[in-house]
Amino acid sequence: MKKSLSLACVVAAALGVVAPAHAFEPTRPVEFVVTAGPGGGTDIFARTIQAIIGKYELMKAPVIVTNKGSAGGAEGFVYTAGYHGDAYKLAFGTNNAYLLPIRAKVPYKAEDLVPVSALAADEFILWVNGKAEFKTASDFVAKAKVSSDMKVGGSQSKDVDQILTSMINDASGTKLGYIPFKSGGEAAVQLAGEHIAANVNNPSENLGQWQAGMVKPLCVFKSEKLKSDAKVNGDIGWADIPTCKDTGIAIDSYSMPRTVWLPAGVDADVVQFYADILKKVSETPEWAKYLSDTSQSPAYMSGEQLTTFIKSDEGAVSQVLKREGWLAN
Repeated sequence: MKKSLSLACVVAAALGVVAPAHAFEPTRPVEFVVTAGPGGGTDIFARTIQAIIGKYELMKAPVIVTNKGSAGGAEGFVYTAGYHGDAYKLAFGTNNAYLLPIRAKVPYKAEDLVPVSALAADEFILWVNGKAEFKTASDFVAKAKVSSDMKVGGSQSKDVDQILTSMINDASGTKLGYIPFKSGGEAAVQLAGEHIAANVNNPSENLGQWQAGMVKPLCVFKSEKLKSDAKVNGDIGWADIPTCKDTGIAIDSYSMPRTVWLPAGVDADVVQFYADILKKVSETPEWAKYLSDTSQSPAYMSGEQLTTFIKSDEGAVSQVLKREGWLAN
C-alpha cells in the first residue's frame, strides 16, 4: 500500500497536480481522552481508532490515549472542555457528552464541547433468563402488567438503561422496577442467576451468557433487525432477533452513539480535519471487524447530520428525564 501511495505521488508530481492540503494538520501529539476506564467499550472504541490511524498513517502526529472515566465520564468531558480552543484534545464518549449536563450537576455544559463525529451505534436488546417462560416481548409485557415485583437490571442510574426501562413502562403500561449495577456485565450475571427479570444490555454484554443458554433475547429496540449473520446459540443468531415494535413494545428505535468531541472554540477547519480522518477510519476493514466483534451498527455522522441527531436525541431523552423527575435543574 505504501508503494502504491508513493507511485501515486510521483505520478501526480509529474503531471503537475498538487494534492489538496488541509488548512489544519496537527504538528504535535494528539490526546484521545477516553471518558471511561481501561478495557470498557469506550476505551476499546478509542484505541481501535488509534490503531487504525497508525496502521494507515492517516495523521503524521502521534496519538496518545488517556483514561479519565470518573463520575460517569464527566471527568473526561470536564478535562477536555477546560482546553478551550485546543485542537489537540479529543474526547471519546457516547450520548453521555450531552446528556450528563441535563441529568446531573456537572461542571461543564454541552456547549463547552463541539461534536466531531459519531462512528457507531450500540443497540439495546430486551433479555430474559434462558429458562424464562417468555417467548415474545408481548409475553413479557403481559406478565409485567400483572406483576408488581419484576425488576430490570442495568448499569448506573438515570442513564441509558434506566431511561429505556422508563420508556418501556410508558409505551406498554407496565410498572417495571429498576436496579442499577456497576456495569452491564454485572447486570448480565444477575440475569443469568435469575436475580432480576430482565436487562436491556447491548449485544456484546450478554453474548457469553446467550452462548451458554443462560439468557435469551426477546427483541431488539431497532427499526429493523440486526444485520449480522453470525450464529450465537445453536442455529440462532443476531439477525433472528425480532424488533420490539413488531412484537409487543411500541418503541421504534433506541441506540447509543459512539461519539468524538473537541473543546469549544476550535476553528471549523480543525473539526473538519478530524471528521475527515474519522470518516476514513470508518471505511477500513479493521473498523468493519470492530463493529462485527462488538455487535454494533455502522452509524457514521458528522456536520449538520450529527448536530440534528444530537438535538433530536437530547429532546427525546429530556422528555423521559422530565417525566421521571430526573432533570438536574
